[in-house]
Amino acid sequence: MESYKRLLLANKAWVKEKLDIRPDYFERMASNQTPEFLWIGCSDSRVPAEEITGTEPGELFVHRNIANLVIHTDLNMLSVLQYAVEVLKVKHIIVCGHYNCGGVKNAMGHQSLGLINKWLRHIKDVYRFHAAELDAIKDEEQRYKRLIELNVVEQLRNVAETSFVQRAWYFEGRPYLHGWVYDVKTGLLKELSMMQPNSELYDIYRYDFSIERRRQTPRSEPSHATNGQTVAQPVSNGAP
Repeated sequence: MESYKRLLLANKAWVKEKLDIRPDYFERMASNQTPEFLWIGCSDSRVPAEEITGTEPGELFVHRNIANLVIHTDLNMLSVLQYAVEVLKVKHIIVCGHYNCGGVKNAMGHQSLGLINKWLRHIKDVYRFHAAELDAIKDEEQRYKRLIELNVVEQLRNVAETSFVQRAWYFEGRPYLHGWVYDVKTGLLKELSMMQPNSELYDIYRYDFSIERRRQTPRSEPSHATNGQTVAQPVSNGAP
């Protein structure tokens, strides 16, 4: 049997398993999705988001790329992030890296790999930001693991620096941001950092939504009451 046919057969077995448990399993999910979490992870085949978190279809909104990067010129990632925040109204965003990440490993080297050099450059920048700490780690394997962790922390900050995440923080008090790393040798997730809504950011990255809030607040104008006093009434929006 050709390998791809095995996937199709496994799909039929999975469908049967789900329907045996709950006959309306797929009908229930078909109409809508209301995930609580956005997962930004690595494309590595050893890190299946739903399986390692024990979640079912419909619980995670997922975006994956090489080395779980959050790049402010990546329209693919930004579209997923904005949709998750503004349309799906997710409560939590998770950036999850993993040990033994090939993208981070190659970023630590000097080999030219073609087009992907442009992508891995962002990880090299993370190294530069934390060069003092990383260069002080003499063991190369430990330095590699620490860069993987620092990359997660920096990508989480990149999430927080987007305007639509900050807008949701300001107006709705969500989402919470989580930085995790997955150990492919143990199967365990490790929490690295968390940012609550309106967490401290470098001032240059912070957006001001106070003007937008004032625009959203209904204005009032005075009108004369029968007793000569003036009372405030909402400005008409032109509707009858």
